Amino acid sequence: MRIAIIGTGAMGSVYAALLADAGHDVWAIDAWPEHVAAMRERGLRVEGASGDRTVRLNASERASDVERADLVIIATKADGVADAARSVEPILGSDTVVLTIQNGLGSAERVAEILGTERVMIGVVGGFGASMKGPGHAHHNGMEFMRLGEYEGSVSERLERTAEVWRSGGFKVLTFDDIHKMVWEKLICNVTYSGTCTLTGLTVGQVQASEEAWSVASGCGREAYEVAVASAINLSFDDPVAYVKAFGEKIPNARPSMLLDHLAGRHSEIDVINGAIPPAAKKVGRDAPINRMVSTLIRAKESGFTTGN
Repeated sequence: MRIAIIGTGAMGSVYAALLADAGHDVWAIDAWPEHVAAMRERGLRVEGASGDRTVRLNASERASDVERADLVIIATKADGVADAARSVEPILGSDTVVLTIQNGLGSAERVAEILGTERVMIGVVGGFGASMKGPGHAHHNGMEFMRLGEYEGSVSERLERTAEVWRSGGFKVLTFDDIHKMVWEKLICNVTYSGTCTLTGLTVGQVQASEEAWSVASGCGREAYEVAVASAINLSFDDPVAYVKAFGEKIPNARPSMLLDHLAGRHSEIDVINGAIPPAAKKVGRDAPINRMVSTLIRAKESGFTTGN
């Protein structure tokens, strides 16, 4: 299968290396010239929970070089999904599947608006803890489940085929009739820790151990849960604080990607994580003051970052 991965940062590199190692014709598309050059010259190295391997694959800064893809994986950050979706239009065949995998809310909707709901799938991943060691070199700490679902509709034959592609690369895959539920369940965990860890500089475990930090973090999670319930999302739990606490206890030393972005002086995905809760709350006649304050403070910090980071 010819697979185009748009955005081969840390997570995209893990996808690319494992799928290429499984024998698929993988194209790694990225805007980082040094990364693309390294993949062309030396291959893509990925080490961590899946082992240590260097694989040869195709790499380019332009999606149009792919010609026709059977599967497109959009693995950019949320602010890059619209450009990514537009860039892949020339390489889509009549039955090409576009799978978009991002944190937070709204990315799949942007892709569907551009490419059509009928070809879009959503992926929800967690527990990988990936980071870039340098151009052409990624690392990941874990390898938990990949959750897949159709943007519209229940589990389909093509969804199962797509899941088998991922399984061939060693990924643990679950398919869902309602993937939007899984998006919200991950989001509730993300809003609990992302903003609070970023503002305090604490790890997940340290936030749990601090009465003050935990009051903010758990408040963010509770607000997100209440918005999801009011939005008729059929969540699998009814105690959001216990749910996010159990999630965090598995990764006490973790630092969310939002905190890593700030440590590197980069703008974060605040608008699709904590920042997505207040507008979603407004749609269902609710308020989310804790998430709104956390988002405001994060944006205030980012206003001092160097433009372009």
